Amino acid sequence: MTKVFIKEGENLDDTLRRFRREVSRSGILAQYRSKEYYIKPSVARKARIKNNMKKRKKFILKGKKTHK
Repeated sequence: MTKVFIKEGENLDDTLRRFRREVSRSGILAQYRSKEYYIKPSVARKARIKNNMKKRKKFILKGKKTHK
């Protein structure tokens, strides 16, 4: 659980910004969104493969540009 304490003299906007940053770093929202609805294992596998191919393609294209 993420806890953020209000520092003395700190306004609410800064505290809220720190809280959002901590929640983002901890991955709570990402975990919630991933478990929001059921994804069949076959669909998850296909999405993972598609994402890996996208990353490889991006890496390969990036590598070709730097070697010229």
